[in-house]
Amino acid sequence: MKMKMKIINTVREFQATRKEMRGRLGFVPTMGALHAGHVSLMERAKEECDIVVASIFVNPTQFNDKKDLETYPNTLEADLHALENAGVDFLFMPNYSEVYLDDYRYEVREKELSKTLCGKVRPGHFDGVLSVVMKLFNIVRPTCAYFGEKDYQQYLLIKGMCEAFFLEIEIIPCPLVREADGLAMSSRNLKLDSTARQLAPLFYRELSKCKNLHECRLNLERAGFVVDYLEEEFGRRFGAVFLGKVRLIDNVQI
Repeated sequence: MKMKMKIINTVREFQATRKEMRGRLGFVPTMGALHAGHVSLMERAKEECDIVVASIFVNPTQFNDKKDLETYPNTLEADLHALENAGVDFLFMPNYSEVYLDDYRYEVREKELSKTLCGKVRPGHFDGVLSVVMKLFNIVRPTCAYFGEKDYQQYLLIKGMCEAFFLEIEIIPCPLVREADGLAMSSRNLKLDSTARQLAPLFYRELSKCKNLHECRLNLERAGFVVDYLEEEFGRRFGAVFLGKVRLIDNVQI
């Protein structure tokens, strides 16, 4: 008989429950507004682990733009349904005061990779990401954690953090999931209007087919995108663009 997913809202209750868990624990941290990309992480965790824990926490410390935080999509009812269907055993869904007892006086920083790509144009973003992930790892104490390759820089930083602080957690990268038209799945896609949504897949097509970054930039700008950055690192081509006020990121292997 399938067990109903248990929702836990406090650190104390989760820590008490964690003591009773046995076996390999897979963890998928999220900020909600779930899509098929998130679900693919949970399904893989379900295949490889005895227990699957997901979290939903919209982390304010990683938003360098308060308006972006205020307009972040909230689809909680649909999220709970998706988590149940994916076979998640426990959902940790705390509020700010549970996660930030210190009101963010203490933080985790990385001095090199976090200053490039998205970090170059979003000061403090990865400090917030690493700090909240460290907190979640210490609360959940997973055997392994799953991260999508759409946020490839984030994956590298979290993997590096675990190595630097000797955290015995396996960080597992999972393939980027795309819509049928090639657009990388993202919670932010919900913020695109119909015109922008039709144009958005061109970002992936240009990122994939262009001979060089200069050509890619020209083609995207001619089509109506505002290019934030285009760079090549780690055997990949990375890009971030704006369609109106919505910022999209993507990367492809080269």
